[in-house]
Amino acid sequence: MRTSVRQLATPAIAPSILTADFGRLRSQIQEAEAAGVELIHLDVMDGQFVPNISFGPLVVSAVREATNLPIDVHLMIATPENFIDAFAEAGADMISFHTEATPHVHRTLQQIRNHDIAAGLALNPATSLTATGEVLDLLDFVLLMTVNPGFGGQAFIPEMLDKIGRLREMIDARNLEDGKRPLIEVDGGIKRETIRPAFDAGAELFVCGSSVFSEKHHVSEGVSALRSALSS
Repeated sequence: MRTSVRQLATPAIAPSILTADFGRLRSQIQEAEAAGVELIHLDVMDGQFVPNISFGPLVVSAVREATNLPIDVHLMIATPENFIDAFAEAGADMISFHTEATPHVHRTLQQIRNHDIAAGLALNPATSLTATGEVLDLLDFVLLMTVNPGFGGQAFIPEMLDKIGRLREMIDARNLEDGKRPLIEVDGGIKRETIRPAFDAGAELFVCGSSVFSEKHHVSEGVSALRSALSS
């Protein structure tokens, strides 16, 4: 049975398959699941909104067949409203898109929610938190980019810790009921040295690339190091 996003225990680790070995993607995902990660993250890039190309709904379908964990799809694409239905039908449990990528943020959030899946809004490092203000009550999560999107392996931007904290204060000030408070997700440069500061600032979901999927260590070792940092 698939796990609901609202059933996630936080802090939650969301390994991004962008750094996985695609030659054995299914086994890598299963290794991550066995290591106890809470969800699987997929970075979708179109070569227009960001200067790189990754994959589309077919890969989401393949990941859906490989795991019952929630699938977190991050759309780094132009006009995301044109592709929401395809990714939802492919098996996504969470979809986030960039407020910078469409003038129709409210409509696109409704489109995601109409599929009965979690809706998120992603913000680039230079994008103000005010972009979430008018739609915060429609969000299941906010994805703060802690690097500039488009490439893996970038260093965490330290100034984003303050931004995480300000978003935490903004959400808490709404005094929303349990189950209606959007979670804070961070993406970019999350590793052993940065995950705890981001957690302390208020983040709850952590997208991790090479700190989980890497030739330098086993998946379980990467996850264990992140858990250790969170509990230290």
